[in-house]
Amino acid sequence: MKHWVTFVGYLEGFSFLILMFYAMPLKYISGEPEMVSLFGSIHGGLFVAYVGLLLMGVGKHWTSTALIHGFIAAVVPAGPFLFEGMLSGGEYDLPAGEA
Repeated sequence: MKHWVTFVGYLEGFSFLILMFYAMPLKYISGEPEMVSLFGSIHGGLFVAYVGLLLMGVGKHWTSTALIHGFIAAVVPAGPFLFEGMLSGGEYDLPAGEA
């Protein structure tokens, strides 16, 4: 489970950066909106998968604070990269005996 959250988190983070710094400038500077449609759809699917994985991990691996912070990290550029460091560092792990 933790590996999937990390993997999807990185994909979601990269898709957001590509959307903001590649596709959006193409749309507004060059007048080509096709890339926004493509990367917007990809990013939307990855966002839903990321939040879904966090939901599945709450109570099994992490506290409910992980879900809140993970959701906030998912809407901030490069947030999933920072959140993954905190997640793998054990900051949100359940206390021993609750998992």
